[in-house]
Amino acid sequence: MHTITTTEALAEFCARAKDAPYVTLDTEFLRERTYWSKLCLVQMALPGKEGDAVLVDPLSDGLSLEPLYDLFRHEATVKVFHAARQDLEIFFTEAKVFPHPLFDTQVAAMVCGFGEQVGYETLVKKIAKQSLDKTSRFTDWSRRPLTEAQKNYAIADVTHLRVIYEFLSKELSKSGRESWVEEEEAILLNPETYINRPEEAWMRVKTRTNSGRFMAVVRELAKFREGFAQAKNIPRSRIFKDDALLELASTKPTSMEELGKSRLLLREARRGEIAEGIITAVKAGLEVKPEDFPRTDSEEAQLQVNTALADLLRVLLKAKSEQAGVAAKLIATASDLDRIAAGKRDVAALSGWRKEVFGIDALRLAAGEIALTAAGGAVRVVQV
Repeated sequence: MHTITTTEALAEFCARAKDAPYVTLDTEFLRERTYWSKLCLVQMALPGKEGDAVLVDPLSDGLSLEPLYDLFRHEATVKVFHAARQDLEIFFTEAKVFPHPLFDTQVAAMVCGFGEQVGYETLVKKIAKQSLDKTSRFTDWSRRPLTEAQKNYAIADVTHLRVIYEFLSKELSKSGRESWVEEEEAILLNPETYINRPEEAWMRVKTRTNSGRFMAVVRELAKFREGFAQAKNIPRSRIFKDDALLELASTKPTSMEELGKSRLLLREARRGEIAEGIITAVKAGLEVKPEDFPRTDSEEAQLQVNTALADLLRVLLKAKSEQAGVAAKLIATASDLDRIAAGKRDVAALSGWRKEVFGIDALRLAAGEIALTAAGGAVRVVQV
């Protein structure tokens, strides 16, 4: 097994990859102690059972990943990942580049009937008929030198992926569902998927109250925390956790003395830059005019859901997902069904390939144009 430690060696491998129909890739990274993922290893393999498989060490002195990014831009070679989102986030953050064309075997497997969020190990067993040694799964990939066990673990993530890709690619070709996968992958290739704006961070904080003033302070505290975490490259939780944020939004401390009374705030957050940032954020939240309060998405709670129709839509979804051999949650979420049952039509399940599989009949069911009947163990659609 070869480990690439120089830009020249990486360029040579990537040049050969450009002559291949596809290349499989994976990464190992650390994120426990940082905001941004630290890329520690890249694994790559070319087609064929005996095809070249290499490890790329991005921590090597002087190694540039530009040859890899150049390969990402090479349209003639498909870049194959499994569950690519975190990998793509790293490359987008590092170099503002996406691998194209992309093939995500997790997405493809869901479309091919392997269930929801199917894991790589499951696909290796079911498709490649192999087992994986996962003893090195929880390891510090930044430490050097890597052990043979670590190397073997890492390289297996791309060697078996060749068999999985070729199988799933053929299945999609036979079913004519390539466009379904491309539709899902378009989300992965959208820069908006990976941009965390501090001013929008409050939307990820779960609260039990939607009081305008309270939410204004939540917004300012979340904005400060996100910006500080990005600037210092440390996890949000190292600054203060969500429970402390909600406590601060309730108590609204505007002085160091008041801040010191917090029960949930970490000791490091009671002084220095963080403490000053908290007080400034609280004051900013208190100064927000009522007309500028954050508007929570309370529409979901206020939906007038036809519960009987929602139940029927769940039955229809189960029947359609089994008929299509596609994971039900990939077609529609519980929230999608409730929104349809409440008369909403701006729902993902009613567009694209989902409309073809489920959405058309869902709308017909909502309009009273069809009914559902049980025939043995199957559910059938009947015209009204």
